Amino acid sequence: MDDIRFEPIGHNTKARIELPATKAPARALNLALHRMAEADAVKALAARADRLAGDDELSGAVLVAKDDRVLFSHAYGLADRHRRIPNTIRTRFRIGSMNKMFTAVAILQLVEAGKVKLTAPLGTYLPDYPNRQVAAKVTIHQLLTHTGGTGDIFGPDFDAHRNELRTLADYVKLYGSRGPEFKPGSQWAYSNYGFILLGAVIEKVTGRSYYDYLRAHIYAPAGMTRTGSLPEHQAVPDRSIGYTKPPGATAWAPNTDTLPYRGTSAGGGYSTVEDLARFAHALLGHTLLSPDSTKLLITGKVKAGPGRYAYGFEDARDAHGNGWVGHGGGAPGMNGDLKIYPKTGYVVAVLANLDPPAAQRISEYLDPRLPTQP
Repeated sequence: MDDIRFEPIGHNTKARIELPATKAPARALNLALHRMAEADAVKALAARADRLAGDDELSGAVLVAKDDRVLFSHAYGLADRHRRIPNTIRTRFRIGSMNKMFTAVAILQLVEAGKVKLTAPLGTYLPDYPNRQVAAKVTIHQLLTHTGGTGDIFGPDFDAHRNELRTLADYVKLYGSRGPEFKPGSQWAYSNYGFILLGAVIEKVTGRSYYDYLRAHIYAPAGMTRTGSLPEHQAVPDRSIGYTKPPGATAWAPNTDTLPYRGTSAGGGYSTVEDLARFAHALLGHTLLSPDSTKLLITGKVKAGPGRYAYGFEDARDAHGNGWVGHGGGAPGMNGDLKIYPKTGYVVAVLANLDPPAAQRISEYLDPRLPTQP
């Protein structure tokens, strides 16, 4: 059962799709199937992935773990179709909006350090921000929850300046004069630009680049040695080529002409399923944040579609704590999903170098089958 919410971004909805992770309606799923024993759920997943890979609808890697134990780990398809290089568990895949989880953790670390306040307006940290209304009224909390009305980055301006947008400051220069699209705090609307601004806050407060901060304070302590956001023109060992099939096309083609200069605090970096699992374990083990800050990070704050949005994470848990927290990401030639189950300790990481919903077909298939008891 593939219940995926597509959220087109920009003027060309056929060219770009962003996929925050989503929750399938639990009541409908419970009527359709029963929870399985762990081994049976993993066996069903393996069969499902094999079928999708055989139909060329899955190319990527899948990892399922419980606590520190890997239950399933397998790669499918090709990282480079021209040179016939297969994907492996160590292949680096572009992760789209999944970067938002790292950005949110970084902000909460700075909150813990007393360098950022969630209730403070953006202008506290970016005093020269061009639009005074945004600077004075949009808070860090609202940026983290997509309730600030700060809008998107994709559209005609992005397409015209794609190769010129090389730093977070470049994005602020291009979009910083815009006012809020609605009264800050009054509604939820997914905002990539809001997370660009959070990255700019990290840089201003720490005095170092967003990328350097993440390497030192998130990737290194979590043991994430194969995650980053190096520019697309730089050679990155084992980074897969993304393949897209636009409407009407009959063959997969490289997504090279759709890619930004490099990933940002809003998304676009690369990782592996093993590194994403390490991130999840570091988060649940409070290596990155204190228990209280971790709870604040992942607990839903506002209604967003069928679930709730926390700080850079979706919270798809019920009143009993059953369910997951995490985030997905997608664009032409890339799709990923990370589902973390705090109650049971399960972690599901799926990355694909094909159009959405290649990865989320897997995670959404497994979700209603996993046991709900620790």
